[in-house]
Amino acid sequence: MNLAIRGIFADIRWNPEGTLLKNAFPDERFDFILANPPFNISDWNGDLLREDQRWTFGTPPVGSANFAWMAHIHHQLSANGIGGVVMSNGSMTSTQSGEGEIRKSMVLSNAVDAIVALPGQLFFGTPIAACLWILAKDRSNGTANGSKLRDRRNEVLFIDASSMGTLVSGSRKQKELSDDEIERVANTYHSWRGEKQVGPYGDIPGFCVSANVEEIRKNDFIMTPGRYVGAHKKTNDSRISKENLNSLFENLSQQMAESRRIDEEIVRKLGWSQ
Repeated sequence: MNLAIRGIFADIRWNPEGTLLKNAFPDERFDFILANPPFNISDWNGDLLREDQRWTFGTPPVGSANFAWMAHIHHQLSANGIGGVVMSNGSMTSTQSGEGEIRKSMVLSNAVDAIVALPGQLFFGTPIAACLWILAKDRSNGTANGSKLRDRRNEVLFIDASSMGTLVSGSRKQKELSDDEIERVANTYHSWRGEKQVGPYGDIPGFCVSANVEEIRKNDFIMTPGRYVGAHKKTNDSRISKENLNSLFENLSQQMAESRRIDEEIVRKLGWSQ
């Protein structure tokens, strides 16, 4: 339905077993893959897929499908394919059940092109923040928009966009990125890859940095952009903290009011006197 609303034609192949257990496109490879898989799911039949050929970076833990999704998407890329995966922030730092080793393998295998930290409150109904993993099949060559891409092996671009976004008009709970903010993030990535039409790339303290594998190794393959780009300006941090505090207080007030309403309804239905 999401695609239909936007007028996008798609060959959707639904199966009750799920994409990870039953791949609908086993023999096809794609130049571009965009995905927002469910975060941290445990009911993905991981125990039945321990020897799957897609797990070239290590076998994902049964208790979370996060790295199974990323391995699946990387597996489905064409020789010069690029994949963008929205993932939970825990994917950048988790060391549970071998996830840290899988993340390390992805970096050392040159599967990760870039990591973008996103602001909280982008998702409807929850303030949870997420991140964007940009995966690549071959980072040694390729072309885009008429430009020959540079060799990006043994480097990862980190972008901290967590301070971006403004509240949606009429809402105190949900944010959205402006077109200019999206363009800034996109152009940063394109220039870093070597696309000449967007100009040369340069590190920007507090926003973006190109880190080599040795820097990432020193940080134990923790992939949080803020660890590499440095801190944002204090004025921005104060403004964002105030917005988040107001949003949390608003949510708490609504939940307390709802709790009181439910208590009163229970008392009324049970015929108890207050």
